[in-house]
Amino acid sequence: MQTVALIDYGSGNLRSAEKALSRIADGAAEIVVTADPETIARADRVVLPGVGAFAACMAALESRSGVIEAMTQAVQGKGAPFLGICVGMQLLATRGLEFGETAGLGWIPGDVKKLQPADPAIKVPHMGWNTLTGVADHPLVAPLADGEAVYFTHSFAIFPEDSADVTAYVEHGGRFPAAVARGNVAGVQFHPEKSQKPGLALLQRFLEWRP
Repeated sequence: MQTVALIDYGSGNLRSAEKALSRIADGAAEIVVTADPETIARADRVVLPGVGAFAACMAALESRSGVIEAMTQAVQGKGAPFLGICVGMQLLATRGLEFGETAGLGWIPGDVKKLQPADPAIKVPHMGWNTLTGVADHPLVAPLADGEAVYFTHSFAIFPEDSADVTAYVEHGGRFPAAVARGNVAGVQFHPEKSQKPGLALLQRFLEWRP
């Protein structure tokens, strides 16, 4: 049975992500909520959740001794599939530009910047259901056709240096990435654990994904 390491670093959406993954796995995979480096390094798949500010989340992740090194060993070393959710996706970037500059994991080169809608009447944070556009032919997002509605709650977004790393977009006073992927590393800005059928379908694809 494959093991999925769900990284525990105090994220607010940890339990909802665990519940959704366990529901999808249905006994076919073991979902392990953990901050233990050895468990993470041995995992077959890794999921990094996240809500809140980039700098605070990165600091919380760094405060768990050995966790980033173990994630790197599993994902970059042995090629375990990785999924970042919301801020967990943003932490993939080179840096976050929120309350100053904070270094990220650097697995998908780019910056995390605040949403700046062209129309001042459009509110930030971007909260609620919104539809995807420009969905790429990628194993994780291909089933989510253009126009599929998923659930967002955020004020910042990742902007990769290479547009080929973007697998879906969303519009909210401007177009920005809703999903990214590079090799065995992927992330989604929306919350699949709150996106009902489309979100559960994406998590199912992740558990089956063999990049």
